[in-house]
Amino acid sequence: MSRHETSPTTVQPASNHRPNACCFCWCCCCSCSWNEDRERAWRASRETKLENIPNCEACTKPTPEEVRGWAQSFDKLMKSPAGRNVFREFLRTEYSEENMLFWLACEELKNECNKHTIDEKARMIYEDYISILSPKEVSLDSRVREVINRKMQEPSSHTFDDAQLQIYTLMHRDSYPRFLNSAIYKSLLQSVSRSSSES
Repeated sequence: MSRHETSPTTVQPASNHRPNACCFCWCCCCSCSWNEDRERAWRASRETKLENIPNCEACTKPTPEEVRGWAQSFDKLMKSPAGRNVFREFLRTEYSEENMLFWLACEELKNECNKHTIDEKARMIYEDYISILSPKEVSLDSRVREVINRKMQEPSSHTFDDAQLQIYTLMHRDSYPRFLNSAIYKSLLQSVSRSSSES
C-alpha cells in the first residue's frame, strides 16, 4: 500500500468526528452529540435551581387605589409586585406567561454584580427564553436575536436589554388591554372595593 493511500481501518466515520465549527460555541446552533451532551448537563444542573424559584413574587395585598391605578398605566402595573402577580396569572390563561418570566429574569440579572453569576444566569435566560429549542421561547425579531448572540460572547447584566424592552412593549400593546377587560382583573377590583367599603 502506498503512503498516499489510507487504510480503511483507520478512517473514522464522519458522525463521530466531533470538531465541527459550530460546536466550539456554547449556543444551541446545532444538533451534534457534543451539543446534546451539553444540553443534558445543563438540564441536570438547573433542575435543583429551578425548584427554588417561587411561583409568584412575595407581596402585600394591594389597596383599592393601587388596583385602580393599574388601569391608568402599564408602568404602574409592572412596578407593583402584586400587579405583576395578577398580570402573570392572566398571562398564564393566554399561554404567554413566559413573557413575564423572561422580563423578571432580566430584572434579576440587572441587579447582579458577580461576573460568574452573570455568566451563569445569562446562559440560563438564553436557554430558557431565547433558544429556538426552548418550549418557553419568547417572540423576538431577528435584529434583537442577532444583538443577543453577539453579546453572549461576553455576557453582562445588560445583555438582554433590547429583548426585554421588546417583550415589555409586546405585553403593553397586546396583553395589557385584554387584561383590563379580563374576569381576573374585574373580580379583583370588585373584591378590594368591597373589602374597603366594609372596613
